[in-house]
Amino acid sequence: MAEESSSKNFITENFIGGYGYEEITGQIWKMWGIIKAPVVVAVLKVMVYVASTMCFILSIDLLYMGLGIILVKLFWKKPEKRYKFQAIQQDPEMGSSNFPLVLVQIPMCNEEQVYKISIGAACGLSWPSDRLVIQVLDDSTDPSIKQMIELECERWASKGIDIRYQTRENRTGYKAGALKEGLKHNYVKHCKYVAIFDADYQPEPDFLRRAIPFLVHNSELALVQARWRYVNADECLLTRMQEMSLDYHFTVEQEVGSATHAFFGFNGTAGVWRIAAINEAGGWKDRTTVEDMDLAVRASLRGWKFVYLGDLQVKSELPSTFKAFRFQQHRWSCGPANLFRKMVMEIIKNKKVTFWKKVYVIYSFFFVRKVIAHMVTFSSTVLYFRSPYWFLKFMSQFGEPFIFLPLSPFSIQLELQGLSIHLLFYWILFENVMSLHRTKATLIGLLEAGRVNEWVVTEKLGDVLKKKAAEAAKNKTSTKSIFRLPRLKIGDSPDMRFLLPFASMLLNIDRLHLLELGFGVFLFFCGCYDFVHGKNNYFIYLFLQTFTFLIAGFGYVGTIIPSS
Repeated sequence: MAEESSSKNFITENFIGGYGYEEITGQIWKMWGIIKAPVVVAVLKVMVYVASTMCFILSIDLLYMGLGIILVKLFWKKPEKRYKFQAIQQDPEMGSSNFPLVLVQIPMCNEEQVYKISIGAACGLSWPSDRLVIQVLDDSTDPSIKQMIELECERWASKGIDIRYQTRENRTGYKAGALKEGLKHNYVKHCKYVAIFDADYQPEPDFLRRAIPFLVHNSELALVQARWRYVNADECLLTRMQEMSLDYHFTVEQEVGSATHAFFGFNGTAGVWRIAAINEAGGWKDRTTVEDMDLAVRASLRGWKFVYLGDLQVKSELPSTFKAFRFQQHRWSCGPANLFRKMVMEIIKNKKVTFWKKVYVIYSFFFVRKVIAHMVTFSSTVLYFRSPYWFLKFMSQFGEPFIFLPLSPFSIQLELQGLSIHLLFYWILFENVMSLHRTKATLIGLLEAGRVNEWVVTEKLGDVLKKKAAEAAKNKTSTKSIFRLPRLKIGDSPDMRFLLPFASMLLNIDRLHLLELGFGVFLFFCGCYDFVHGKNNYFIYLFLQTFTFLIAGFGYVGTIIPSS
């Protein structure tokens, strides 16, 4: 006991209360001063140059896309004039036999809320009923949902519609497996074209009459892609942010790719394929989670061309919960990066397409937009804005334009899109948050890490929220109760009421996203540091970005707040 007491006193005197502690901390700070410049700052400097290079690459590509869309709008002919187009009319003598036999595929899995929407829209297409086959590919795992979908198919079949309800024993290959299996049935052999609509997509009645003639009169065309429109874009801020991002993809990327290279990535739905092109390209493959892009690239490498019709629009639904949106973005970011890894050498070795098309596919389509684009936003904003003051001071040696260079891709993209002015700043903050998630998914795809083949069906709500809102209005209750989280019953004591929100959060632990929360906390301390020591008021941006990261971390991004 005496020995233990003396040892404790020795430690206290020499390390805690004496000069030993100060000497140790002094040595630590001295070592930090020694390694900061040659090691830490050197590494950060390299990271700055890498981020700036990626930023420059993305900016050049966006300028190219901007110039391209201007030329397309001013000088390029519309698709109806670039390609042969003649509406198919019913012949008085031949009847409907001059209409090609078309297959419509509707893949779905547990789509309880929206299955009627897509089936009804497909059955309402103004195409001769004897030249149309509708195929519902149901991979649902819930027996009750399968029964409801089958009954809906039988209901339309009783009206004279040729609709086939198809199921599989397992979900091998997910959507790609379902589409591939659907093309194997005997009644499909006589179909020349296949239109694909996901479960929440609602084509207009004249969709096939406007799309099929391009394939009929132009033998080199393999795909006609329509534009997506969103029935719930104004539901909340989350859906509005998605619309703003997707509008650029359709109005610029798809338009320019179609007009200048006759190539773009198939969006997986709202498109019509030539079945012969699918077969020649090797059919549907499930090696990645972007089977649509996989097929498009393989078909393009065999010389097939695609056309995008911006004025042919199909209604659809955007994910209205942050959880569903995150899963979708993981798949959309991870899949292309993984496909790039698998196909880059195949593209280089291909001899059927021109050198410049190879450059476009490898560099612009894949490397810049599917890899660099996600990393630029995250790496640049991390390096430029999310660091302590001493690092910001170091970077300021390069000048203010260099520090704010990461914003140039945003400004160019915003100009191209013509976005809603009142939402621009929040959209930038939101994209910065999502860039973290997308960068992580991109690295998983490039490295083929754990979640590379994760496939989670995007949750669709259909008219559920509208019905609940109508019921709430009818019962004269607040619509906020629709979105209210379940609360833990702690008791009626006023002293315990403050715990209710925290208890609710614990009950909904799946809503917490630790990566976003961690970055939010990091940014908060960076903001505090800059507020105390900084001179350039970076803390304003840091605190705003902190707030956005934290609300994303708790899963509350725009799920209740309306967009207007």
